[in-house]
Amino acid sequence: MIRLFRRDLALATRAGGGFGLGLAFFLIVVTLVPFGVGSDTGQLAAIAPGILWLGALLSCLLSLDRLFQLDFEDGSLDLLATAPIPLEGVVAVKAAAHWVTTGLPLTLAAPVLGVLLNLSGPGAVWLVISLALGTPALSMIGAFGAALTVGLKRGGLLLSLLVLPLYIPTLIFGAEAVTRGQQGLSATTPLALMAAVTLGALALLPFAAAAALRVNLR
Repeated sequence: MIRLFRRDLALATRAGGGFGLGLAFFLIVVTLVPFGVGSDTGQLAAIAPGILWLGALLSCLLSLDRLFQLDFEDGSLDLLATAPIPLEGVVAVKAAAHWVTTGLPLTLAAPVLGVLLNLSGPGAVWLVISLALGTPALSMIGAFGAALTVGLKRGGLLLSLLVLPLYIPTLIFGAEAVTRGQQGLSATTPLALMAAVTLGALALLPFAAAAALRVNLR
């Protein structure tokens, strides 16, 4: 399991592996927003939580199609399916590697990029907390969508259509938590709901994704 985790990290960080692509896209989204809505600081601060969370969500989508597709094409996925390692564990490890190379950098970079949208100090703290709680769910849900579309030619668009509706609860609770924190209100409720979504995804989706992989490998 550890070797598989290290292998996925190495594949993601090598040239063309997709590491940094999410951060670059996140930066572009946040930079373009002031050009589209204007430079009014009050307006930017009001929409900052939603824009930052939406940018992080879309950035997570960019590398999802690589999660199982490369292993499927070179035959590694067949070997992993017949290995002593449970396929559910393989899915969990790959989702963890995706989070480390995508979700974690986005979480750390978000407060810095929030300055461009006039995000307040308390809002930046809640942004980091909400992203740390929510991005693991994005990676796990994405792994489930990638398992459903593995083996399909040009399955990236279908993957996005499948995954985006499942991302909506995390997006709503994450943006609401940051908005409440920025206004000095309690963010406990949206954070608790987001944590419930994340725990549910981590508990159930590895089994669903493994079942989808077994069907696609037949």
